[in-house]
Amino acid sequence: MVAQILFLVFTLAAIALFTVNFRKIIRNIRLGKAVDRNDQPQKRLITMIKVAFGQSKMVVRPIPAFLHFFVYVGFVIINIEVLEIMIDGLFGTHRIFHGLGGLYDFLIGSFEILALTVWLSCVIFFIRRNILKLKRFRGTEMTAWPKSDANYILITEVLLMSAFLLMNAADAKLQTLGVDHYITAGSFPISQYLQALLPSSENALIMLERGCWWFHILGILAFLNYLPYSKHFHILFAFPNTYFSNLEPKGEFTNMASVTNEVKAMLDPSFVPAETEPGKFGAKDVTDLSWVNLMNAYTCTECGRCTSVCPANITGKLLSPRKIMMDTRDRITEVGKNIDKHGAEHQDGKSLLDDYITREEIWACTSCNACVQACPVNIDPLQIIMELRRFAVMEESQAAASINAMMGNIENNQAPWKYSPADRFNWAEGK
Repeated sequence: MVAQILFLVFTLAAIALFTVNFRKIIRNIRLGKAVDRNDQPQKRLITMIKVAFGQSKMVVRPIPAFLHFFVYVGFVIINIEVLEIMIDGLFGTHRIFHGLGGLYDFLIGSFEILALTVWLSCVIFFIRRNILKLKRFRGTEMTAWPKSDANYILITEVLLMSAFLLMNAADAKLQTLGVDHYITAGSFPISQYLQALLPSSENALIMLERGCWWFHILGILAFLNYLPYSKHFHILFAFPNTYFSNLEPKGEFTNMASVTNEVKAMLDPSFVPAETEPGKFGAKDVTDLSWVNLMNAYTCTECGRCTSVCPANITGKLLSPRKIMMDTRDRITEVGKNIDKHGAEHQDGKSLLDDYITREEIWACTSCNACVQACPVNIDPLQIIMELRRFAVMEESQAAASINAMMGNIENNQAPWKYSPADRFNWAEGK
């Protein structure tokens, strides 16, 4: 009975703590500006199923896609057994679903095979990051914490899968010994090879089995509460992020309603724009971005695919699309903490532009959309960059001399170059 009470206390505490942190993140996301992403529900659902559930954009890199598939499937399916563990923990039963007979044996056997594939995949991922040191896992933004975060998760997964297999091996051996409470149930195609390594003592086996059982469930509860602080929050947010992703053509930028109304009024004196509250051009801080941009930031997996295909980064420029998303997440998290400590009206004198993201970074972008295309969960770093640019140009009138010259030429010559429109076809006439 003591074990059941402890289990209930740990479970409720873990769920309560996760709920508090999860609600803070939702609160932070809602600090962003409103944007309508409820159109085309059928197309959005198909996109979510294809990209998030089906991982269609992962296959561009076959090796990590293959390994990630096993981790993903293993994580989802093996956690089905958590339901049995929860019931056993609450009611003091053991393998409550054993009445399913052959189906139960098949499920346990499948869980073990998947556990082995998850274990092997995580070990390979760890080697790729720490021994092979692939280039896209490095960069100025990949400081101590981002590197450690990935390793913590990989090590945790290896330990959880090891505990799961050791628990089953001890359980199977206790079943063979005919120990009370350990009913004959389950198939153990992987853990059967671990039995020879285990002690023969009944008490030692029970302690090992119970120890692994507690480690497994407490590890899962701890993992749940680690997610809000980790890049692995994409486990939860990948699905809504892909559902609410931009369905318009990637080369199409959004027009600001206030600017559009001004242009319409200039072209048509009879046009009367709808009254709107005066707003800010572009974005200086995270609260000027849309809630979708902020959800993107919390969904970022820091995989580096965006940065690895960015032409600016490849040619040695300061820009890293991954850093744009990481900086956005760090800033909105800081804003949220300030709200918790000082209230909603508190201003800390910082902003996303300049304090986190430099002007050099935003002007290095070629707006090619390579980062958007590469992201496996449809994150859009370019949209954040363009909003920061809009603020710099339209609110502050600050841009590089070359940018100002280009915009002046467009205004005067209807082209980026400093030539009269009358001379535009001289090249065709051989002049």
